[in-house]
Amino acid sequence: MNYILFDGAARNQLLPFTFTRPVADIRIGILTIREKWERFLNTTTSTITEDYLSHKWPMVEMEENVMINAAFLPTAELLEQVTNLQPGEAIFHEEDIVAFFAYEDQDVNFDACTSIELEGKPFRIEYTWDIFKLNGEAIAADFEQLTRDRKSAPISSTNQVIAPENVFLEEGAKMECAIINASEGPVYIGADAEVMEGSIVRGPFALCDHGTLKLGAKIYGPTTVGPHSKVGGEVNNSVIFGYSNKGHDGFLGNSVLGEWCNLGADTNTSNLKNNYAEVRLW
Repeated sequence: MNYILFDGAARNQLLPFTFTRPVADIRIGILTIREKWERFLNTTTSTITEDYLSHKWPMVEMEENVMINAAFLPTAELLEQVTNLQPGEAIFHEEDIVAFFAYEDQDVNFDACTSIELEGKPFRIEYTWDIFKLNGEAIAADFEQLTRDRKSAPISSTNQVIAPENVFLEEGAKMECAIINASEGPVYIGADAEVMEGSIVRGPFALCDHGTLKLGAKIYGPTTVGPHSKVGGEVNNSVIFGYSNKGHDGFLGNSVLGEWCNLGADTNTSNLKNNYAEVRLW
């Protein structure tokens, strides 16, 4: 079967990140949404997205296709429903389309489809803040997927580790003289990533491939540092997609940082207004 991930109604609510990528290529947890689906489906996917993005992310359509709303992250229950879709069937969650079967060039009439209600609790992102709000759950799910029936690379005795059974290092990862507390959630260190001396990490936490925690970094979970990113200072409940740097002292909290961003020394964000009012998103 050919699987295609489409942006869906959440695309505009996930701006500005979806200006430069399909919904499927948002990182939440350890993996992007596309990487999650491809691991669950054991096959590659393509994308229906904005025309100007389709040059980089083209759709590949075949005679028979299953279209999946990329705002819905894969679960075991959803996977079973998606892989068992038949012609003329569509999966809904309330009024939202989750997935549907489509022949090549077919103009699908959802009113004529056999409607199937999504089973189990949906795992979805609807707004930008969901990326960090749901990141702990996503890290735990990805950790289970990536480490099942595998053994971590050795953890150096120079580290102080609480709940080492919840810590996993990929081959090539380096971690020395760090304090790691994985009692509240897993800690994943990707291939060729480095946790420098003096770093203090409280899970859930993911440092993706080729990422770096600099000397003395203080990390509160749930936090994800994407591939080829460098982080120092203090970070709390944030997601960095990849190829971005917060390399010096300063605070980043309850935030999402896209790709190819750089926060200069002593950059600080605040998740609390001086008058204690609700924070509004512009």
